[in-house]
Amino acid sequence: MSEGIFIGLGAPEKDGGIPQYLNLRRANRHGLIAGATGTGKTVTLQGIAESFSALGVPVFLADVKGDLAGISMAGSPTAKNADKLVARAAEVGVTDYSYADNPTIFWDLYGQQGHPVRTTVSEMGPLLLSRLMGLNETQEGVLSIAFKYADEEGLLLLDLGDLQAMLAYCAENADMLSARYGNVTKPSVGAIQRQLLQLESQGGDHFFGEPALDIHDMLQVDDKGRGYINIFAADKLMQSPKLYATFLLWLLSELFETLPEVGDPDKPKLVFFFDEAHLLFEDAPKALTDKIEQVVRLIRSKGVGVYFVTQNPIDIPEDVAGQLGNRVQHALRAFTPRDQKAIKAAAETFRVNPDLNVETAITELKVGEALVSLLQEDGSPGVVQRTLIAPPRSRLGPLDAKERAIIQSISPCADKYDETVDRESAEEILAARGQAAAAAAQAQKAKAEADKAAAAQAKVEAKQREAELKEQARRDAAAAREAAKPGAFEKAVQSATRSAASSVGRQVANELGRAVFGGSSRRPSSGGIAGKLVRGILGSLFK
Repeated sequence: MSEGIFIGLGAPEKDGGIPQYLNLRRANRHGLIAGATGTGKTVTLQGIAESFSALGVPVFLADVKGDLAGISMAGSPTAKNADKLVARAAEVGVTDYSYADNPTIFWDLYGQQGHPVRTTVSEMGPLLLSRLMGLNETQEGVLSIAFKYADEEGLLLLDLGDLQAMLAYCAENADMLSARYGNVTKPSVGAIQRQLLQLESQGGDHFFGEPALDIHDMLQVDDKGRGYINIFAADKLMQSPKLYATFLLWLLSELFETLPEVGDPDKPKLVFFFDEAHLLFEDAPKALTDKIEQVVRLIRSKGVGVYFVTQNPIDIPEDVAGQLGNRVQHALRAFTPRDQKAIKAAAETFRVNPDLNVETAITELKVGEALVSLLQEDGSPGVVQRTLIAPPRSRLGPLDAKERAIIQSISPCADKYDETVDRESAEEILAARGQAAAAAAQAQKAKAEADKAAAAQAKVEAKQREAELKEQARRDAAAAREAAKPGAFEKAVQSATRSAASSVGRQVANELGRAVFGGSSRRPSSGGIAGKLVRGILGSLFK
């Protein structure tokens, strides 16, 4: 136990064999488990993982095929191939072999087979998101501006809805943002939004949200001092390889940012096993591959070991493969030129053993056999040995739904992540601002319409008042004219007066005429000219 993790018995044909131990102080120098389908690499992974757990080292397993969940249950003498496991234990010199379970926490990005794994859009950051969505340099710049503005305005970007709302705001206010941060164009924003829709269709909407994963929950040990084995269900997620790769890269990045520098500790803080590792690099842009290589190189100093499990060693980019100090190579088949290239490449990576033809041995290995080269105490790679792999003590195979539910119910993270939290964030704040702006615009429009209506009404009322005043003036004038006319009595008096005056005038005139011109006892029928003139004058005076 003090020497590390027993991997198996090497070179059994000579001197009783050479035990192969994975040195705990060198376990953070990463590793590779490779081999063709059916050669036993998953069993090797399971045995190493449970050994780490027994030594108090937490483990993370990406379970792509769904067959690693059995590590949570003890093996059984009635299980299939149980006799072969017991025989193998005896063959490699394990005298205390017994069945044992392991403390386990189940995780699932979709929340179906374990606790949901979430992070926020802000924690993911524009760089990883850009690589996840395959954005070009211009689009990445626009996304960074959206993050910058959200940060300055206190707008939380928690889920994809928040980011979509933020991008929509950027499109609507492109001119303002361009003047402040640099060029923001609606076509670039639209391209990012389309990529977000694709990400959402792949399950990204499950990944982004709250409560976000606390990375320390993956670093727990149980009351017996055993490290928890965190099993991440990836059987569904592997159908979206880009999301799978980005999730694992994010997880490594979170560990790197969270954990302190420890150099080479006596044992790792955490060990990762990435099954079907080719999915991390298949069709991945170079920027993403470079980021993985960078994180793998640097995270060693945080006490984290990363072990890639894949069928073909050439699936791992050279820059990453160069960081993998501990190697377990199961059999490869030379059926294709690519297989032959892989065999040659794998053989050349091992420290030469003069007693072993590695290139030939790789094709001859039996199930449960592997070529093993592990880092020594001084950090140098050990001589490659053909090794019988020690059997695991836990169950080989999946769990049924009932067993998974029981383990889930006693998880130390029970009820912490299962319910989604949707607090006020960018989407709600921007929506509220939009509603407030719309309400203000509507109020302004209503006020303008009201003012216009009031002005029209005032104009109508003014015209009405003007018409009324004109009518009143007309009436007043008519009344005045009417008032100026004499009444019936006055007319009668005037008529009588005129009549009397006329009569008196004629009499006076006649008398004056006779007095002036002389009178005759006989009235002329028509009078003289002078008499008529006097009567006319006097008559007019008395009218």
